Amino acid sequence: MEYKDYYKILGVSRDASQDEIKRAYRKLARKYHPDVSKEPDAEEKFKEVNEAYEVLKDPEKRKAYDQFGAHWKEGQGFQPPPGWEEQFGFGGGGYTEGGRTADFSEFFEALFGGGGFRRGRARSGFRMRGEDLHAKVYIDLEDAYRGATQTLTLSVPEVDPATGRLVDKQKRLQVKIPKGIREGQKIRLAGQGAPGMGGGPAGDLYLEVHFKPHRWFKVEGKDIYLDLPVTPWEAALGAKVPVPTLEGKVELRIPPGSQTDRKLRLKGKGLPGTPAGDQYVILKIHTPPADTEDKKRFYEEMARKMPFNPRQGMGV
Repeated sequence: MEYKDYYKILGVSRDASQDEIKRAYRKLARKYHPDVSKEPDAEEKFKEVNEAYEVLKDPEKRKAYDQFGAHWKEGQGFQPPPGWEEQFGFGGGGYTEGGRTADFSEFFEALFGGGGFRRGRARSGFRMRGEDLHAKVYIDLEDAYRGATQTLTLSVPEVDPATGRLVDKQKRLQVKIPKGIREGQKIRLAGQGAPGMGGGPAGDLYLEVHFKPHRWFKVEGKDIYLDLPVTPWEAALGAKVPVPTLEGKVELRIPPGSQTDRKLRLKGKGLPGTPAGDQYVILKIHTPPADTEDKKRFYEEMARKMPFNPRQGMGV
């Protein structure tokens, strides 16, 4: 059998990122889609592109393929290395539909034992599930705390019935933001990805959640962090001060003798969960300006009555 250079088929380098591989695949799949392409070899090219993507999109298949691929050239005679199936565990069977093995090349079958798309009885002879789509969605931190519903507008590839070509179309979706969702988590919308080919089902849409910058809070996992300005006398003498949280204002007790950057915890005031996150309040001592003669004299008297060297031990 002949060796197939999947990187060459997709037109990408061997160190291409997954995003680069996906972009190349989508471009070529549109170009050679049998339902829309006018090129005489479109069906065969489409099969090659899908086969290459089936391998290179899968980290395990790609790693296995790369281990020997650098030593072969397109079209050379090829046999799998001895012990291939035992080493990588890809042998045997494969995907089938109606009792028939998926239509991939002999080279692919020898390495991986089956394909990732299926043949159906559509006009073009292909029936393939649509590609999963991925997008980022940016939400307010308050929506993550309470849960919310958002309307999103996304570009999704579809077949234009008027021209028969694949085009990007705008789709509006109502998306439910679960209460307590965390930064980087994904929301799966089944069937909202790219349409299938040859009557195949649509793929899924995965939304990766990110938080918009907040004027007060920062987030780490389920925990919320807040820099809280306090006066020198509140820090020195202790005080009860109001503090904002995601559910509203609460009273916080500042222990006497607190210093700047002291961290105080408000248990359970972070993002919801089991258990809920906490809110951490970081004290930041702010000094009033000495912008009048009376204030200057007050600071001078304080310096005389409370001599204090915060740099003691630094050798300066």
